[in-house]
Amino acid sequence: MKKVVRLCCSSTRRKTEEEMPNPTRFELGGGGLPPINLSGAGKRILQLGILVVLLIVLMASTTSIPTGNVGVLTLFGRVTGETLAEGIHLVNPLKSVQKLSIQTQAVKESASVPSNEGLMLALDTSLLFHLDKSKAAEVYQLVGADYADKIVEPMLRSEIRASTSAHTANALYTNARELVQQQIQDSLTKQLAPHGVIVENVLLRDVQLPAMLKGSIEAKQQAEQDALRMNFILQKEKQEAERKRIEAQGIADFQKIVATGISAQLLEWKGIEATEKLATSANAKVVVIGNPKNGLPLVLEPK
Repeated sequence: MKKVVRLCCSSTRRKTEEEMPNPTRFELGGGGLPPINLSGAGKRILQLGILVVLLIVLMASTTSIPTGNVGVLTLFGRVTGETLAEGIHLVNPLKSVQKLSIQTQAVKESASVPSNEGLMLALDTSLLFHLDKSKAAEVYQLVGADYADKIVEPMLRSEIRASTSAHTANALYTNARELVQQQIQDSLTKQLAPHGVIVENVLLRDVQLPAMLKGSIEAKQQAEQDALRMNFILQKEKQEAERKRIEAQGIADFQKIVATGISAQLLEWKGIEATEKLATSANAKVVVIGNPKNGLPLVLEPK
């Protein structure tokens, strides 16, 4: 009885396989796993799944670095030392990209600092800087993305104090501002360069003095301006007096020269010439000649 059942099952299996179409045979691998047979629809689903996985991997491997930035690569939290320039890049999906700006940045600092006399001044200062592209990975590894808060601002505050303490309040308010500004810039350039920060410019925007001191300095400046203006006026008057003296001396010298060259004969000759011109003039009506004192003619014009 058992043999009959076994033969029937075997015959049924062969008949079923002959009636079914030949399926696609796909084996996942050896090791005892049974082969997987996929139909046409299953095959398309598998291909679509593989395509989706490839797209996901491609998207995970693509990164874009915007203009004015540099990308620092890290692998499992460790900086690899590699950097990416602006543009689109393919990277290892296991690596992360930290974007750092290399554009010009500004730090503004308002601080109360002492002068040489110990007076407290309020200074408004601006620092323009940018990150050195070649040292971006080092800066991110040693300091971090917030390097401006950690090293730039503290160094700026310290240098402002050091530079202003060497000058008087009067000098800082008047003629020493550009000097202090240059001192701060030179010092920060040397200090920040090893940290991968390039200093572009330092601007000393405003210096506020105590009200009483400010009034005294302004009054002194006004007095100095008045004194300079008065000196200018006096100098101008002296020059004008000298000019008039020279002019008067010239006139006197001219009169002296003319007086020595005039004689009675010359005057008489000039009178004759004038009389001749009057006699020939169309406007002359009556000419009387013969004045015994100076020999000059007497012209009478009837009404």
